[in-house]
Amino acid sequence: MILEIVAIVVCYLLGSVSFSVLLAKILKGIDIRQHGSGNAGATNTLRVLGKGPAILVLALDVIKGIAAVWIGRWLGGDNAWLPGLCGIAAIIGHNWPLYFRFRGGKGIATAIGVLATLCFIPAFIAGIIAILSIVFTRYVSLGSLIFVVLTPVFLLIADYSWPIFWTSLIICIFAFWRHRSNIVKLVQGRENKLGSGKGKDKGGKRVV
Repeated sequence: MILEIVAIVVCYLLGSVSFSVLLAKILKGIDIRQHGSGNAGATNTLRVLGKGPAILVLALDVIKGIAAVWIGRWLGGDNAWLPGLCGIAAIIGHNWPLYFRFRGGKGIATAIGVLATLCFIPAFIAGIIAILSIVFTRYVSLGSLIFVVLTPVFLLIADYSWPIFWTSLIICIFAFWRHRSNIVKLVQGRENKLGSGKGKDKGGKRVV
């Protein structure tokens, strides 16, 4: 029991490492949460810092999710729930990071790492559909929501274990909560499209 608690805490602390915030501080000397959409994630990194840093942030955030699941497997023994709980802890850390005043990202990249490690085939199929939706609509938020919705659906169809299904469902709920403002903008037709230009800071000034 102690090892399981330690694993969850460690994964939360791992998730709290916000690579978007760190890279923006290193490369531009700015707080990325004050620029673009204000989100500390790969999409806003793309808007504010460009493709290279965005790809790096995406990869590192995915790796956080992968590492969290493996920590749960290594320390959990026969506990089928711990890998998922560790993955959720990493996503919570990403969304509400201890080191950065609990203002983080939306957790999709880390969720990709978690779900791809727990259930590769269902997550892969959901990911392909999500990517296609982004290609055709250029709405990253829509693709993200499609991914987290379809993964638990495919898990039910494929009859995966309940711990993995419930993990995916909790991740889906988190994602919808974090994207609630994006959902409103999507409905109203005001959501930013991928490649629509560099972001603006919160005062409306365009980021160079």
